[in-house]
Amino acid sequence: MPPLHQPDERVTDAVNPVLPGFHPDPSVCRVGDDYYLACSSFEYFPGVPLFHSRDLVHWRQIGNALDRPEQLRLPADMPSSAGIYAPTLRHHDGRFWLIVTNVAEGAGNLIVTANDPAGPWSDPIWAPGVPGIDPDLAWDEDGTCWCTVAGVSQVRLDPATGETYGTPHKLWSGGPGAKAPEAPHLYRIGDHWYLLIAEGGTERGHGVAIARGRTPGGPFEPCPANPILTHRGTDHPVQNTGHADLVQAPDGSWCMVFLGVRPQGGTPGWHVLGRETFLAPVTWVDGWPVVGDVTLDLSALPWSLSPGPVEEHRDDFELSELRPSWISLRGRLAEHCTTKERPGWLTLRARGASLDEPDAVFTGRRQQHLSCRARTLVDPKEGRGGLAIRLDERHQYAIEASATQVRVIARVGSLRTVVAERSVPAGPLVLDVTISDPPPPHGPCTGPDVVSLGIEQPDGTFTELATLDGRYLSTEVAGGFTGRVIGMYAAAGTVHFDWFDYEPLDD
Repeated sequence: MPPLHQPDERVTDAVNPVLPGFHPDPSVCRVGDDYYLACSSFEYFPGVPLFHSRDLVHWRQIGNALDRPEQLRLPADMPSSAGIYAPTLRHHDGRFWLIVTNVAEGAGNLIVTANDPAGPWSDPIWAPGVPGIDPDLAWDEDGTCWCTVAGVSQVRLDPATGETYGTPHKLWSGGPGAKAPEAPHLYRIGDHWYLLIAEGGTERGHGVAIARGRTPGGPFEPCPANPILTHRGTDHPVQNTGHADLVQAPDGSWCMVFLGVRPQGGTPGWHVLGRETFLAPVTWVDGWPVVGDVTLDLSALPWSLSPGPVEEHRDDFELSELRPSWISLRGRLAEHCTTKERPGWLTLRARGASLDEPDAVFTGRRQQHLSCRARTLVDPKEGRGGLAIRLDERHQYAIEASATQVRVIARVGSLRTVVAERSVPAGPLVLDVTISDPPPPHGPCTGPDVVSLGIEQPDGTFTELATLDGRYLSTEVAGGFTGRVIGMYAAAGTVHFDWFDYEPLDD
């Protein structure tokens, strides 16, 4: 880690989660003084967002590993929460290696490589002999590569060709009776090989366990303090903690990145941002890792933290390509999504009849704050579209404009209804979605937040058309593995967007 500093020099913007919003299944590696991290992306394109940091706290997205159609094929009829699962990012022999599962292609595991994690990344190398999901790569002293997957099983792999040798063999799979042993990572630390896994499922029972052995294939001795991280059965504000990865700093200290959620509202608690990436310090006692307190305020940690780059929350679509933080549903063809057709505008051209159809044209960004406001200036004279907050096809709210009308549409499960509509003058229109705490009084049945949808008048005042309960856009209601994404869509014809602005409010 960077050197210790005096308490009055601490930077106060160091908070957990270090990657808020829908950034699950983190995998991290260090090269020199630089850290790189990858996350799952599921049904969104481009796939596997990649981040860079110098202190493990402040992260900047530098690209996406799967950003070309030849790398990532996601069928139009693929269900939400399928697609790209749980990458492992490693640096070996002067090159970056990333292995990941594309469930849309029959749970196939693929490998891509790069000299620079910002890209370009290679075309995929498929590894048909690697079974299951959550693949990990680890190299032993002889240069042999071992691939370990959920279950937990292991097979020898040539990552340059995807060829496997022998049959997969079972390893240690966590504590007795613990369900869903997954997310394995294998490390050589000192005289032992350590096998880190998640167990208990990615819901409230999630946890992290570890074992060690003398060889990559075991046998493995479990840590007597397992699980080394879990918040099951507690009132901690961060729940579902698991799917971890260890990293060592240049000074020899250790940290762990892992996923967690922040439930809000009454019982049972609803998390709406998805599974987020958190950070915790790790110390070693008697040859075993001990995870420090998972605090939301990381400025208390004894690190010299420098403020990260200021994130640009407004996009005027003046670049020829979208920024890497923009994600689209299952693909992004230039004829349906481009900034080149009308310079300074994002143009979306519809394929389907409504947002909640699998082939809708939607481009958005992850909701990363518990309270926020998103706005866009839309020109719908050639079509119909607007601004939506989406969890999946069956759970979303939208404010949609046509040439002379604006309406609010709610989709919850099999129910789809227009909850408000209003006539508007022809011409460009500012659409507004604001997410905030529910009004008092609060009680056991209070939802996590409320979503207000409306239009902005020329004088800047907000005219609300509807306020809806946010619990119906939560994982506890919808299921799945993703989080909310806020963005623009085209439901019919061609719709142009002049700008998009995302404003964090007080969390």
